Amino acid sequence: MKTAEKTIPANRIKAVLAEKQVSAKELCVAVGKNETTVSRWCNNKIQPSVAQLQEIARFLDVDVRELLCPTK
Repeated sequence: MKTAEKTIPANRIKAVLAEKQVSAKELCVAVGKNETTVSRWCNNKIQPSVAQLQEIARFLDVDVRELLCPTK
């Protein structure tokens, strides 16, 4: 019998937006991406590139590592 593999989110963008009280719409405008793309990032359906992560981190005034889930 197979056990269901638990999916671990790859990023914390949604959580950091909430912590900073910034809307996804504001992030869209700041990084020049459409709402669908930002929504997919927030829901871990797709992942932003390293360059995009750096841009998001600058906008949110956080270290880029805060946008990533720890691996250990």
